[in-house]
This record gives sequence, C-alpha cells and structure tokens, in this order.
Amino acid sequence: MADLTRTAARVAGTVASTARVPIWLAGIAGADKSFSKNPILGSPTLNRLGLHVARVQLAGRMAEHRRARLAALIDLTDRAAFDRDGIVIKRDFLEPEAFRALKEEVFGRSFAARELRQGQAVQRMVPLGRDNLPGLPHLAALTRNPTLRGLTCYAASRSGEPVTYLQTVLAEPDGPDDPQTALHADTFHATTKGWFFLHDVAEEDGPFVYVPGSHRLTPERLAWERAQSIAARDAADSHHAAGSFRIRAEDLAALGYGAPVRVAVPANTLVIADTFGFHARAPSLRPSTRVTVHTYIRRNPFLPWTGLDPKALPGLRGRELSLYLGFQDLKRQLTGRGAPWRPVGPVAIDAPAQV
Repeated sequence: MADLTRTAARVAGTVASTARVPIWLAGIAGADKSFSKNPILGSPTLNRLGLHVARVQLAGRMAEHRRARLAALIDLTDRAAFDRDGIVIKRDFLEPEAFRALKEEVFGRSFAARELRQGQAVQRMVPLGRDNLPGLPHLAALTRNPTLRGLTCYAASRSGEPVTYLQTVLAEPDGPDDPQTALHADTFHATTKGWFFLHDVAEEDGPFVYVPGSHRLTPERLAWERAQSIAARDAADSHHAAGSFRIRAEDLAALGYGAPVRVAVPANTLVIADTFGFHARAPSLRPSTRVTVHTYIRRNPFLPWTGLDPKALPGLRGRELSLYLGFQDLKRQLTGRGAPWRPVGPVAIDAPAQV
C-alpha cells in the first residue's frame, strides 16, 4: 500500500510538472529571474550552453534601443551621467517653497501603511495612486514631475506608468544581517528605482551604495553571469538563487568596475539608478529614520516597444501596487503564503516600527 501511495505521488508530481512547462517557457521569454522556482531557467546544463547569458545580452541590446527612442525625455547632462554611471543624482530638486509644502503634507498625518522587517531594518510602505493622491496635491505634483518621470522612464528603458509609494527605512546599528546591505543586482535586465529624499542621509545613516558603470555589460561581467547561473539554483543564499545575484566588493575590479560609491545626500535630492547595476544599502552606524518618495518601473525586458503599458489603462492607472498587495492578502488567506508586507494600520510616516 505504501509503495502504491508513493507511486501515485510521483505520477501526480510528474503530471503537475508537465502542466507547468508552458508557464516556465513563457517565463523564459519574460521577466522570470528565479533559478530555484523555474527549473528550465535554473538548469545548469542549459546555462552552461548559454541560456542565461543569451537572455542578459538580448535584454541589454533591447534596453539600448529603447533608451535611444526615449533620449528626448531628459537633458543632455543627465543622459551623459546616466549612460556613463547608471545613476543620476539631482540635489535641490524642488524649489524651497514647494519642498516645504510637500513635507508639511507628508509629516504630521497618518497613512494606512505596511511594513517589512529584514534584519535590523524595517521598511514601511504607503502606496501612492488614484485612491489617495487626490487628497495629497503636492505629492501628486511630484509624481507627475516631468523630470522625475523622464529620468525614471529613461533609466528603465521604457515609458509607462511608474509604481510610486512613500517609503520609510528605520534602521538600527545592531541585529541580524539585512540582505539589502549586500551588493547585488536586482535582476538580469535594465530596470530602475528612484528615491526623492525627505530627510538628510549622512554617512552614518546607511546611505544608498552604487557601483558606477556596473549597469553596462563587460566581457568579464558576462563571464561572471554565466558562472553564477550554472550554480545559482543550489545557492545557499536564497536571494542569489532567486536571481538577485550577490557580489563581493573585492570582486568588482575583475569585472571591469570601480569601487562602490556611498550616496550620502541632503534632503530634497532625487536619485535615479538602473538596478541591474550593483547596489546596496550601507549598514547604519546609528539608529536612523529616512523617508523617501520611491518610484520604480519593471516590465518584460524583451518587448521592443517603449509604451503600450496595460497598467496605464483607465481603472488600472495608479493602482498596480494596491491591486498586487490585495491579491497577496487574498493568497495568504487561502494558502498561508503571500508577500511578506504586513498591514500595520494608520501610522505617521516617521513613527517607530510596528513589526
């Protein structure tokens, strides 16, 4: 009877795996990055033959072509800085009066928030979109700012509707390791994250760290990507196995890159970066709180066009993050699994951590 049960379980597993093959194949043609969840992408044999490297190269070429069509969205100075470094830093982004009004709008009120603890740091998220921006005119104006949107689209190599939210990082100097403090690339293709800082971030506060030029492929980077892909499926680091490759600072020079740069900036600074480039959050040397308006775009890297974003359609525009989180809540109720962001109710954006 036990043998019959085991045989039935193996057959059921084989049938289920076969049924998922089309999904795994579709993921290869899209933005799938996890070597542990997609067995085709995670195959050491296929990656020895160049599967991962081919995806990286094709995604890189397509990003270059899309950026060429988006070049008019940003000025020449910003474009030169981004093309060289993969990051643009713009201090005194808003006029002083506009920045003061924005801070008055954000601080001193409560928002329905979610939190995620990673090691000694807690991130707080307040989605910004059609459901709450009408009551926040200065935040709404910032999200529509043509310079911010142009830089975000150019860095992501596509236009469309960015995801925007208020982000608070509450960091302590002691505690378990925070995975965000390890140098890493978010995924295998060009994508962007941006931060408009409402607080000063000093060297002691765990600033953003970026490796200038690491958004560009070098022959050494491609060889490194190939080596990582062959072993990634069985990597001990779950983030590495999920396709967000980690790298040691001492290995950067062998890939043709320079040293990481710590982006300690005053409030009213905008930072936009391609997070295919290696980056991290430096460990905080003292208790710190910083609030930013965070924006990102991530879409299928193999689409040739820059626009045609379905999330910009009426009824979906500005609701991507809220809809995603609602779906994850439902998934957690039904299966016990879902995104780790936990609702913490209405809180001030700079309040102490709730989780």
